[in-house]
Amino acid sequence: MSTNIDKRSAALAITPILRLAFRPLFLGGTFFSVIAISWWLYYWLKPFDWSPHGGPVWWHAHEMLFGFGAAIVGGFLLTAVANWTGVIGIRGKPLAVLALSWLLGRVLLAFGSGLPGWLIMTVDVIYPVLAAIAMAYPVIKVKQWRNLMFVPILLVLALLNMASHWGVISDQPQLAIQSLHGTIMLFALIIAIIGGRVVASFTSNATGCKRAVPIRWLETASIVSIIVMLLMAFYGFTSIPWLLLTLVASVAAIANGWRFLRWGYQYSWSDPLLWSLHLAYAFIPLGFIALALYGAGLMDNLSAALHCITVGAIGGMILAMISRVTLGHTGRPLTPPKLMSLAYALILISAIVRVILPGWLPDLAQLGIALAGVLWLGAYGIFLFFYAPMLVTTRADGNPG
Repeated sequence: MSTNIDKRSAALAITPILRLAFRPLFLGGTFFSVIAISWWLYYWLKPFDWSPHGGPVWWHAHEMLFGFGAAIVGGFLLTAVANWTGVIGIRGKPLAVLALSWLLGRVLLAFGSGLPGWLIMTVDVIYPVLAAIAMAYPVIKVKQWRNLMFVPILLVLALLNMASHWGVISDQPQLAIQSLHGTIMLFALIIAIIGGRVVASFTSNATGCKRAVPIRWLETASIVSIIVMLLMAFYGFTSIPWLLLTLVASVAAIANGWRFLRWGYQYSWSDPLLWSLHLAYAFIPLGFIALALYGAGLMDNLSAALHCITVGAIGGMILAMISRVTLGHTGRPLTPPKLMSLAYALILISAIVRVILPGWLPDLAQLGIALAGVLWLGAYGIFLFFYAPMLVTTRADGNPG
């Protein structure tokens, strides 16, 4: 009994933002996305002399993946693993070191263009490596091998980051970009794995609908097809025979679309925390449809096709998940503020605009990119307004965490 009291007292002595990984990483990642998109929009609409490490275009793509996306993935996994294993998650000073390693990478990429490229690369890769170690410890401690898969995923994230940096350092722009395309597919893989675990479960628990039994071959096809797409992206979408790209992207679209249709989306419309998850996941198969169309020559803009996944699936799923996780882990009911429904809608509309206007109406490309950015700022601005106070204060129920 006294041991439990001591543990509770020790947890309560830690400043709230450092009690669980989701707190600093969700807050840092979302706030950074607002800053990064605002700066990118300003540059896009009114170009000026700006030379971040790697150049403006590479910086934008890299930082939305490894700045924004990697922060949220780390915060989610390192919070979830404590629940999965029953082992206390990273917190206090070690968590502060992890969060600062992520922040230092952002600072050096934005302002360190005069520094050696190898130094910036080394610093930037520290965060995903530390996150992998923090993820591995509790999983190995309780021998929960099912969840060990996320450790190599985080290490692959680090390797793709290194490859993209090396492309910049060695003046190999194709390597720099192809590594980023591979990272987009890696995020799609993470969403597919986690979505398969939670979306149907959340829907069934909240609505009482019968959960469909997973079809093993369909689950395998959905995951393996995305892994193949990752390898193809790293090799270079423009270097892959069009028929192969179209075929694999079509398989990924069909498999992941079929999964999505079996998760009970039709029961979700009364609950924003559910329909936001379902609609965000829908952009995974939609993104692969766009890539299949690109492979078949029916869509000329590869960037627009990829933004179906980056804005719709990654941006949408992150917003849906972090708003749910934050409520649950700060001791609040799973009832988001009413304006969050608007935020969920804005991010999905942002994806539609970002794909359709540059993808099929090139004369409106600049308008589409600007409008999509403004919608992103609206969505994540709403999140920060309501959720930032939750992330920096103690739990509503008084419990540590």
